[in-house]
Amino acid sequence: MPVAMRSPQVVLRRPIGRSVRLFHIALLNGVLGASAAAAAAESVAGPLAGQTVRMAFIDPLSGPAADIGRNSLRSWQFMAERRSGAGNPAGLRFIVAGFDNKGSPQESLNALKVAIDQGFRYIVQGNGSGVAAAISDAVARHNQRHPEQTVLHINYAATDPALTNEKCSFWHFRIDADTAMKMRALTAFMAEQPGLDSVYLLNQNYAHGQQFSRYFRDAMAQQRPDVQIVGDELHPPFQGVDFTRYARRVKASGAHALATGNWGSDLRDLVRALQKEGVTIPLYAYYPGLKGVPEVLAQTGERMPVYQVAYHHSNQEGPIGELAAAFRQRYGEDMAVYASYDGIEMLAQAMADVGSTDPARVAPRLSGMIFKGFNGPVHLRADDHQLQKGQYISRWQKVDAQHPRSAGGTGYTFAPVKFLHGAELSSPVRCQMARP
Repeated sequence: MPVAMRSPQVVLRRPIGRSVRLFHIALLNGVLGASAAAAAAESVAGPLAGQTVRMAFIDPLSGPAADIGRNSLRSWQFMAERRSGAGNPAGLRFIVAGFDNKGSPQESLNALKVAIDQGFRYIVQGNGSGVAAAISDAVARHNQRHPEQTVLHINYAATDPALTNEKCSFWHFRIDADTAMKMRALTAFMAEQPGLDSVYLLNQNYAHGQQFSRYFRDAMAQQRPDVQIVGDELHPPFQGVDFTRYARRVKASGAHALATGNWGSDLRDLVRALQKEGVTIPLYAYYPGLKGVPEVLAQTGERMPVYQVAYHHSNQEGPIGELAAAFRQRYGEDMAVYASYDGIEMLAQAMADVGSTDPARVAPRLSGMIFKGFNGPVHLRADDHQLQKGQYISRWQKVDAQHPRSAGGTGYTFAPVKFLHGAELSSPVRCQMARP
């Protein structure tokens, strides 16, 4: 039987090294400098007031991942609405239009062509690294052939590290942490847990799931080489898999924890199978906060400990918390893509700074930019266009006075137990970026 694990200690503000402190001082100075620059350029930004920036959202709006895609689209549209006009330093109006790619790289390229033909110059996409790679390559080719009609690609969730390394592009900007960064955060937390001696890995059989497995093995070997991987399985993604047999194998393995990068219907069905088979070992995952999963988790309360690694949690403070609450009130579901705040914020700030909405002028300003994200200053690294953003580890629990906002309206929430700064999670740069 698995060894019982004690509840983790809450370590939200642990001491950080001198280099990390200096990094955050630099970030704060950068934000102040950017604010001063925006104020100084007020006369330049004035002509932008009232102009419209049209953004094409290309992700699944039909098929097995449609619920996540539609929630993501609403997140971007809601944030564009709330951050338009007086809500941004340029006085710009942002609108986001949805294009259904059905989860297919080829359909995505078709949608990209239609969007460009319709005059969209900013492309937003996040579900699927294969799709992200196809769009990034196509955008780079388009910009080389049509420099007068430059297009910019904002990746809000596709986490393949290659997208900002071997496959990096000047026109591609990732505003989520990549898998290597998330895995450093997750395994750093897991390594601290007493009694954790063995882990079972179960993932979707495509690039994301394969990378989850590989990066988990590498990161855990560095953190805790004594931890054994007692199972490592891949299953077909989004094909209505019966997870009962996988749940039974997890239970029979005697693993002390299960780790997965599954999302959407595959994660919901996995959790249901674990509940049915009475599996109560801790579950460590990237996406248990996405639409539909909290409702399934709530069916058995806290019997199975669940931990999420993400750049946010259910009870973010400040303006983003108020926006998340307003989103919930309007749509009756949680806002999944907090990165939409960062995406609109960075574009508005860059456009105000350069006095233009032309991607050919905006992209160089974004490269290396420091701006105020939804939970503090962040750095969009110039060398590879990877956002350096901290990650929370949060635990599934009942709402309480300190964590009153529930996930999915369930009466349960993801409460933060650890935060790791972006500078602690950074990967070495391997990008050889060709700049125009």
